[in-house]
Amino acid sequence: MKKELNALIVAIIIGGLIYYGFSLRDQEQTVPLIPMEDFFRNPTMSGFQISPDGTKLAFKQPWEDRMNVHVQEIGSDVITRVTHSTERDIAGYFWVGNDRLVYINDQGGDENWKIYAVNANNTDDKVLTPFDEVQTRFVDDLEEDPEHVLVSLNQRDPRLHDVYRLDVNSGDLELVAENPGNISGWMTDHDGKLRIAFTTDGVNESILYRESEDDTFQVIVTTDFRESLSPLFFTFDNKDLYVASNRGRDKTAIFEFDLPTATEGNLIFEHPDVDVYGLMYSKKRKVLTGVRYTEAKTSYVFFDDERGDLQNELEKRLPDVEVRVSDLSKDETKVLVRSFSDKTRGKYYFYDRTTDEFLELADISPWLNEEYMASIKPIDYTSRDGLTIHGYLTLPVGKRANDLSVVVNPHGGPWSRNHWGFNPETQFLANRGYAVLQMNFRGSTGYGREFWESSFKEWGRAMQDDITDGVQWLIDEGIANPDYIAIYGGSYGGYATLAGVTFTPDLYACGVDFVGPSNIFTLLESFPPYWELYREMFYEMVGHPEEDKELLEAASPLFHVDNIKVPLLIAQGANDPRVKQAEADQIVAALEEKGIEYEYLLKENEGHGFRNEENRFDFYRAMEEFLQTHIGGDGKL
Repeated sequence: MKKELNALIVAIIIGGLIYYGFSLRDQEQTVPLIPMEDFFRNPTMSGFQISPDGTKLAFKQPWEDRMNVHVQEIGSDVITRVTHSTERDIAGYFWVGNDRLVYINDQGGDENWKIYAVNANNTDDKVLTPFDEVQTRFVDDLEEDPEHVLVSLNQRDPRLHDVYRLDVNSGDLELVAENPGNISGWMTDHDGKLRIAFTTDGVNESILYRESEDDTFQVIVTTDFRESLSPLFFTFDNKDLYVASNRGRDKTAIFEFDLPTATEGNLIFEHPDVDVYGLMYSKKRKVLTGVRYTEAKTSYVFFDDERGDLQNELEKRLPDVEVRVSDLSKDETKVLVRSFSDKTRGKYYFYDRTTDEFLELADISPWLNEEYMASIKPIDYTSRDGLTIHGYLTLPVGKRANDLSVVVNPHGGPWSRNHWGFNPETQFLANRGYAVLQMNFRGSTGYGREFWESSFKEWGRAMQDDITDGVQWLIDEGIANPDYIAIYGGSYGGYATLAGVTFTPDLYACGVDFVGPSNIFTLLESFPPYWELYREMFYEMVGHPEEDKELLEAASPLFHVDNIKVPLLIAQGANDPRVKQAEADQIVAALEEKGIEYEYLLKENEGHGFRNEENRFDFYRAMEEFLQTHIGGDGKL
């Protein structure tokens, strides 16, 4: 959150009367039908951050049905609201010094973020970047300089972001680096000096370096975008880097990186099965403390006894849940802690390591009873061409693990992945009696370069086959009733929904497409300008509109609407800068022309996803009614 607020178990044994960790019970347990709003309403409090001196807490809390930033002195019951947004939830914020906060918001989901600042006592609230149709990104919060932050703006050229030093009191901007036309990102050292830049022509990526801000950036290494060489942060003497790299290997690992020779040096950590990016360190003590990586769940390996002891102490105090350190005071004696599991959003705690004080700050969603929440179980299955596909299966509480209505839920990205933890959508669907299957199809990140590259130019093809194979696995295991299977997803998951009902028209009883593209040609044509540097990479990964015209036409659901046999619910934000409204409008017009049953939910004040509470309620209410009509909650209509 602080560095950048822009636009993470093995196979389960089958045996006896157990299906992937779910007992088949002689008597089905009855659970109450929980109001839809309880899954999707704003939390009591969230996003806690501690001031650098450890004396104040900031957090987001509902006001006028919007999540606004509030501040509280530690030890005091007085809470001061410092933001006053009534149009949209505050998207993010952080402390600058001990008495001022910076926060961001956009307009209607357009992702043209503006930066604001306000004092902790609710004075001097002002917009610092009041520019229309300009996107602001954070580069560095400059912890040692409470008067300034480093930001990048595409004000001069909408395709490119230049770096400025921004005065958080006056809004004055000082140019630090002008983008020559190909820089996609920037990085500072531990002193806040801009010393690394990243360039791309869409296919080839370079890392540029300079010894000081008075020097000129020089290219030190160039790789094909398929190779990952990701600087994480500088060594503590600011002379070299720590990087995550897969050069010459399949799985990304953590290395020291020698800047003079531009080569990976000492291997710090690798994992045989998954990529590793999460290198942790102590800013105060200037030591590496450990790594985190994700298999089915997130795991830690600690190099540092102090950090390991802290984790052990927290887990001892909070057993049977996942425990995360979410923030630290500058002296690292005051700790903010977050707990969660697959059945609860969890709680926030404050821990004073000097006095041993341990306080509960907030129960995020106290109205959701864990007893009625479903277990989310890691699973895997084999694709038709022999790949292992990992994922998660959720069965409704108390239901026998056979002959169930199912919602198949492919993730967005597509170059991301599903994670284990509390998922309000999954729990909502399980409470309505549906099993939920989420899979990390080929192209999902974290499983190595070969698995990722196997998705290139496979939209609607092998990537979709992985989803289909997961559905067939559920049918073969007897878990799914083949007549009552729906597919639902957002963004790329929305595309996969449209592809599912188009290219496997007999597999699904209905589909729910949320901000998903329907026509790959128009998707590529309508990139926001600041994605332009990545166009050639998208052509390599998805397909070129001219050279791969037949492939893209074959993979675009819009051109195959005649195949669709089942009803669709389509939801879209009018201000979506990534998947434009035209993507939804096109498929809706085609469905209308062909006489195919559909519902269309368009929100004029939303973008790529629905942030406002009332819009979430409208969407999930429509989904609930739609699914109940077409697949029912118990395998029967």
